Amino acid sequence: MKYHLVSGACGFVGRNTIKQLLKRTTDCVIMVDDLSVGTHPLTWLQDKTTKKIKDIEIFGKDERLFYWKMDFRKFLNNLLEDPKWLEREYGLRIDRFGDAFHFAAIVGGRAKIEGDPMAVALDLSIDAEFFNWIAKAKPERVMYPSSSAAYPINMQTESDAVALKEADINIDGFVLGMPDLTYGWTKMTGEFLAKIAARNYGISIVCIRPFSGYGEDQDLTYPVPAIAARAAKKENPFVVWGTGQQGRDFVHIDDVMDCMFIAMDRIHDGTAINIGSGKLTTFIDLIKVFSKFADYNPTIKPLVDKPIGVHSRYCDMSFVKEKLGWEPRIFLEEGMKRVYDVAVRNVRGEK
Repeated sequence: MKYHLVSGACGFVGRNTIKQLLKRTTDCVIMVDDLSVGTHPLTWLQDKTTKKIKDIEIFGKDERLFYWKMDFRKFLNNLLEDPKWLEREYGLRIDRFGDAFHFAAIVGGRAKIEGDPMAVALDLSIDAEFFNWIAKAKPERVMYPSSSAAYPINMQTESDAVALKEADINIDGFVLGMPDLTYGWTKMTGEFLAKIAARNYGISIVCIRPFSGYGEDQDLTYPVPAIAARAAKKENPFVVWGTGQQGRDFVHIDDVMDCMFIAMDRIHDGTAINIGSGKLTTFIDLIKVFSKFADYNPTIKPLVDKPIGVHSRYCDMSFVKEKLGWEPRIFLEEGMKRVYDVAVRNVRGEK
């Protein structure tokens, strides 16, 4: 029986990865999350069958999901101190993990990234423990989620915004641009460690740089569901952080998942790839999309004292199209309508 490992399994990207693994494989999955950000599996798994063994929960009638509510660093330290820990404590014999997905991180919206940058820097500690473990345990494949925040911020200004290409971050070169605060620095460091893992330790690893991922089950600390909720309530005036002219590259989580699994099949040397739509959408335009769904025309009220980040962040998808033959399939209005419909049900108190 093959076992995959997903850290940060209960966060937005982690739980969508779990659902994909259930669909794509018949394997078991080890899930680790301390719920500092994520939500308990019973809130998002369809099959809510559960039982407990000591301090772990096992989900599903087929008992494929094993969940530890634990700081991922503690989980890794247990494995490093005793590679047979899972077998000795829980009867799980895992000679070698299959795929390892590393989503455990201090994350949040723009307010968290700007408001508490030193807390975000703890991601360096989490990543260091993870890369140290994979160098020793050598799982079959590894996926490291970097971020569009790793790109140089001088390429994302009002006067110099360009479509960001993978080559704009030259990990193997002599000059690096300034990434976006501590979050960007940690992700750039993670990409560097991924290259070392592949080159020095023979690890099959790929890095992804998702741009502004969104989806129906994303929490309200992120802009898309927050804007959708305001539209569902028909708020007027409609507040927007900053002027609203700042733009992002919005990509649906289903497209992120699709591209991620293809990349794991095709890339093994630590290369990082963009995952986005390749299109820039301002927050004003996004509000107009949701207002159209809600059938009203609100007055837009800028909140210029709120954190806004870089002015324009969007990607060039040509490398991914050429190397992987992949393009996003969910267009902006379709994806945002899905989010809006969920927001309406939430406002009405429906499940």
